[in-house]
Amino acid sequence: MARIAVVTVPSPQSWIIVNALVRFFGPVTIVAEERESKLTLMRRRMRRQGVFTILGQIGFVLFQRILAPASRKRIGEIIAEYGIDPNPNASCEIIQVGSVNSEACRVALARLKPDAVLVIGTRIIGKETLASLTVPVINFHSGINPKYRGQAGGYWALAMGDPDNAGVTVHLVDEGVDTGDVLYQARFQATARDNFITYFFIQAAIARPLAITAVEDALAGRLKPVQVDLPSQQFYHPTLWFYLWTAWTKGVW
Repeated sequence: MARIAVVTVPSPQSWIIVNALVRFFGPVTIVAEERESKLTLMRRRMRRQGVFTILGQIGFVLFQRILAPASRKRIGEIIAEYGIDPNPNASCEIIQVGSVNSEACRVALARLKPDAVLVIGTRIIGKETLASLTVPVINFHSGINPKYRGQAGGYWALAMGDPDNAGVTVHLVDEGVDTGDVLYQARFQATARDNFITYFFIQAAIARPLAITAVEDALAGRLKPVQVDLPSQQFYHPTLWFYLWTAWTKGVW
């Protein structure tokens, strides 16, 4: 039986994809990265984006506490419509590590000796961890690469008035931010009932067959990157004021 490792920060979205893999391949092993503290994340981004932008992003994170309860009904509709399972899977071994770039993570992967590695929602994987792996490393990205690299690509496509490029990408991992060779992409259509939180559930749902096919290809040695003729840009979380302005003027929540 093929050995598949999924490196992720466990979340409902990552479990949606993991549970699809388990149904197709059988149990996989989860290498679970700890979520980076918001303070550490904000300090790092402040150097790149400035205090004003970071304060706006903090405001948006707080606003999501209001948005989340209002999203529950729509999330339930998405779960029923797509037949997805966002719950942890007891059949999967879970190995906790502090960071994908830690020695503990490299030791865990060396012990597992996976035939393929799927990455979902971790920090950028550094050179040392990538160099320790001799098998294909594939990433799920919630956006269409290379136009919407980084954070919340589906939201940004809609917010920028580019709904034809609201989607997901499964791609090979390199040292950049979602810059690896593209394997598969799919688009989704948002409804008036969707928002920043529910987009991620739809994106995970439509990514399931792409992730399965990419892992199948990796195991069979037939990965074939495709060319995507789009400009390249990296995005971060929106500020509160940008999010509210876009919601008010464009109806994109």
